[in-house]
Amino acid sequence: MKRRWKSMGKSLKQLTSFLKPYWKQLILVALLSIVIVLMVALAPLIEGNITTQLLSDVKDIAQGVKGAQIQVDVIFRFLTILFVVYTLNAGLRLILQSLLANAIQSATYDLRIAVKEKITRVPIRYYDAHQTGDLMSRMSTDVEAISNALQQSFAAIFQAIIMLVVAIIMMFVIDVQLAWIGISIIPLTLIASRFIVKHSQIGFRNTQKALGNLNAITQENLTGFAQIKLYNYQEETIQTFKKANEALCEYGFKSSFVSGLMGPSVSMLTYLAIATTIFLGANKVLAGAMLVGNLQAFIRYVWQVNQPMSQMTQLSAAIQSSFAAMDRVFGFLNEADDIKDPDYPVIPTPFQGAVSFNHVEFGYNSTPIIKDLSAEIQPGQLVAIVGPTGAGKTTLINLLMRFYDVEKGSIKIDGVDLRDMNRDTLRSYFGMVLQDTWLFSGSIADNIRYGKKDATMDEVIEASKKANVHHFIQTLPDGYDMILNEETNNISNGEKQLITIARALLSDPKIMILDEATSSIDTRLDQRIQDALQTAMQGRTSFVIAHRLTTIRNADIILVVRDGNIVEQGNHEQLLQNKGFYAELYNSQFELAKD
Repeated sequence: MKRRWKSMGKSLKQLTSFLKPYWKQLILVALLSIVIVLMVALAPLIEGNITTQLLSDVKDIAQGVKGAQIQVDVIFRFLTILFVVYTLNAGLRLILQSLLANAIQSATYDLRIAVKEKITRVPIRYYDAHQTGDLMSRMSTDVEAISNALQQSFAAIFQAIIMLVVAIIMMFVIDVQLAWIGISIIPLTLIASRFIVKHSQIGFRNTQKALGNLNAITQENLTGFAQIKLYNYQEETIQTFKKANEALCEYGFKSSFVSGLMGPSVSMLTYLAIATTIFLGANKVLAGAMLVGNLQAFIRYVWQVNQPMSQMTQLSAAIQSSFAAMDRVFGFLNEADDIKDPDYPVIPTPFQGAVSFNHVEFGYNSTPIIKDLSAEIQPGQLVAIVGPTGAGKTTLINLLMRFYDVEKGSIKIDGVDLRDMNRDTLRSYFGMVLQDTWLFSGSIADNIRYGKKDATMDEVIEASKKANVHHFIQTLPDGYDMILNEETNNISNGEKQLITIARALLSDPKIMILDEATSSIDTRLDQRIQDALQTAMQGRTSFVIAHRLTTIRNADIILVVRDGNIVEQGNHEQLLQNKGFYAELYNSQFELAKD
């Protein structure tokens, strides 16, 4: 429990830093809240005076006092004051809500930006251990839960505290003895609330986690919908969704039910206090020790003590949900950033493109993948990396791009250790064409221009011509302005691959990486893509990862990776003559091709 309160305090402190830039608006909200509460506290006194005046006039008339009558002018004056108070109160509330909404939404905007920026700074390892849907849930659902709680509770809680203080003061002004009875609901409510919050907060945390899991499953199912239909896994995905949905429903019910006990608890305590107050207060009125209007006002003040307590209990679910959301959002923001770039990064000058791997060792989560890998690549060479699945081929490229840092050994470009270079500078040297063609919803021109933000249209067209995709683009209804849909499935995989090659060529990289770039392409476009890739690699140091060994016969050097080590290296003819592991791989594919 102590650790939980500490965590909540830390989250609140971080949240305050996002609210700080809007402190002027929030102070104005606080001042308006004080004025509003004072007006609300003034109303029972005015109403009580009306009741006292009416009772006094009726009593005088009943006793036959000369000239006794209902003093309408006095009562009307009180009613006018009451009307002005309520009208002004409503107007100030509108202004308050406008100021508060602007401040909260601005802070929420900043929080979303902070999460987005953090996503770009956490190491790749973080994504290996967390689902994309869960991260999306933190950015959208969790941040929205915080925003809603702030919007609903910021002014409400502040006003509740002020109202509580003012109502207690007014009760003691009217009658000290009854005041002690009236405020007895406060400590009893706090005891009940603490007990309930202790048990419900766990449920709200589990609810937020379950919601993140449900979002992850939903995203996964939507992304892989075609595969699900293909392999007839609809029923299994429904059952998986049902289980996640049931968990969310169960945690949501438990947390809401337990949290919902606060409202009835506070109401019961309030009714007991009011009943006791009415009984004792009525005796005082009958004894002439208290005016009936003051008793009426006192009961209203008891309700004004109950009202903030009830407000806080009604907001309890939203507040607890927001604390659970804050734990997730700020927990993510507190994750360690990627390894910092050196203060004085080194740049290979002049850049030639020589790459050396020196006794490289690396593993994911203590599982070794690369064990002791060494190789020397000369500038302009075409390097093929081959080996069975899981041998470490893609890992080698990830290390070269510094998506991960080596654990032992080093990787150097033109003699400069990658760890001594700035990541952005390093990655600007590379162009990549992957098996999974990543394009975004937008025009074809913008997708190609992703390789160079300030590229002119002439540069885009020139890159498309080199990639053998210009003619195809011209045949489309809107040419380069054609919009690719959200799934980018309104063109074929082959054409998407040619567009990614054009994008890579537009960036004019020093080193080209091709990762299974032709593994899923139909034969109709295969030759065009092969020609485009040859153009992309021309004059550059190039790395090719390929399962189809027939596509890398012309490589200058072939690195054969097995169990995290380079077991063979040489060109195609040399490796076949060695009759080693490469020859086994090649011959097995050749036999399969003949079959």
